[in-house]
Amino acid sequence: MNAPPHAGARRRRPAGQGADLKLLGIYLNDHLAGATAGAARAARLVRASRGSALGRALGPVAVEIAQDRAALLAIMRDLGVPVRRYKVYAGWAGEKAGRLKPNGGLVRPSPLGVVLDLEALRLATEGKAAVWQTLSRLSATDERLDSTRLETLLERARRQQDTIEEWRARKAEAALRGTAD
Repeated sequence: MNAPPHAGARRRRPAGQGADLKLLGIYLNDHLAGATAGAARAARLVRASRGSALGRALGPVAVEIAQDRAALLAIMRDLGVPVRRYKVYAGWAGEKAGRLKPNGGLVRPSPLGVVLDLEALRLATEGKAAVWQTLSRLSATDERLDSTRLETLLERARRQQDTIEEWRARKAEAALRGTAD
């Protein structure tokens, strides 16, 4: 007679039988927290850069980042993964706290603020590309995941990375050289 596993134990699955739903839920909710912070950071950077070449370049990227967050929510819904609101709030609060960073300017915005915002967005898009890639691999054994949609999202994340990196490099050089770009 086998004793039942204790209440907190995670069931193991044989290889090839899909993802561990508990771990997948944690993973996707962590990425949702990051997506929440990334979407807020992108929108704020676009607002702060309104009317500039940076604002025009990042406007479409910010819209896509918000769409990617919505796509992640839809995928979580398709997988039956509940949203952990406390993680979403933590991502939101983390983005707000990130604005308090010392960047060399007390009264006026520092050019380093834009550089650091772009670096944060770059990291966020790298994380997003990683989740799309992971889910794409899982789609081989989970019919609830649309591999074509995930490949499209991955390609879009890579385009976003290219745009963000181009502007990050440009703004970092200008800020650190003390020149306007």
